[in-house]
Amino acid sequence: MKKTKQIYLAVTNDLLTDNRVHKIASTLLKSGAKVTLIGRIKYDETPLTERKYKTIRFKLLFKKGFLFYKEYNFRLFIFLFFHRFDIVVANDLDTLPGAFLASFIKRKKLVYDSHEYFTEAPELVNRKFPKKVWLIIEQFILPKVKNSYTVSSSIAETYNNKYGINMKIVRNVPYFIGNTIVDQLKPDTKRVILYQGSVNLGRGLEQMIDAMEFIDNAVFRIIGAGDITNELKERIAQKGLESKIELLGRIPFEHLFEETKKADLGIALEEYMGLNYYYALPNKLFDYIQVQVPVLVSPFPEMQKIVRKYDIGTVYEHKDPQMLAKKINEIFELKNRYQKWKENAKKAAVELCWENEEKILMEIYSKVGLTFN
Repeated sequence: MKKTKQIYLAVTNDLLTDNRVHKIASTLLKSGAKVTLIGRIKYDETPLTERKYKTIRFKLLFKKGFLFYKEYNFRLFIFLFFHRFDIVVANDLDTLPGAFLASFIKRKKLVYDSHEYFTEAPELVNRKFPKKVWLIIEQFILPKVKNSYTVSSSIAETYNNKYGINMKIVRNVPYFIGNTIVDQLKPDTKRVILYQGSVNLGRGLEQMIDAMEFIDNAVFRIIGAGDITNELKERIAQKGLESKIELLGRIPFEHLFEETKKADLGIALEEYMGLNYYYALPNKLFDYIQVQVPVLVSPFPEMQKIVRKYDIGTVYEHKDPQMLAKKINEIFELKNRYQKWKENAKKAAVELCWENEEKILMEIYSKVGLTFN
């Protein structure tokens, strides 16, 4: 009798909002394997919704910094060492040491999923010692990883050139949700401008808050949480913009599209804070497209390429809040162009969906012994 394969996917988040690992786990289930996600419990211990795969969340003593990563990887290694598995998937560099060591000792398959250009993240760009430590880990392990993939061609090309590997591209696109009605802009209702994702430095949120002072008949909604949430709350209060800006906090990915659908414009206004943002192809961009919401993005290569290829929005090149407001007001005023963007997004949504992207994922995992029905 053929033994059922066991796959563990490791992440350092709490699994609540990580739709990428959810989609990948769901695809891997199609091989008939047992799939388990390993994450950690954060401060609020928010329960997870019921899922088709198993989940394990470590309760750790340390919540951030060097000791957190050290404790997580130690716990991950110990867990993997004492449990049977056939494949372990390390999601990002911060799970790779524990996964690599366990797979090496037990002679099992290792797959690496790089969600970002980790060593060029804003949190590391100007911190020489932590960045050097992560670079040493990357330089030691990554050339030894035979099966890997990432979210954009720019990141893949960088790693491939740097380490002589063959990293593939699996974009973080959503499931196809079906064709919905493409509505005209309603003149009597407030426009909804939406940002969803991590609330951290370099996401253009401060500029958007300042710009809302000059945007009429609109509300700016921020879905997510992060390092600067409290700073944004203070900024909103200081400017007296509480009626125009809503901080909705984190929303589980199972319910996120219900909020995304309400938007009239989706923004992805990352600033240049290292190559990680510059090469980014964030899932929020594809989420906006899937519900036919026109977009306003930074002039970075990967995002710009998608927006111009499908003609679904425009690129923002000004840092001044008043210029940003002018750009957004213009988007809503030019109704024919706006409607064309919505119609183009409807067509793009059919192509930019997980049902298409997972075919690449299946090819990658077929090389480590999985067979898909």
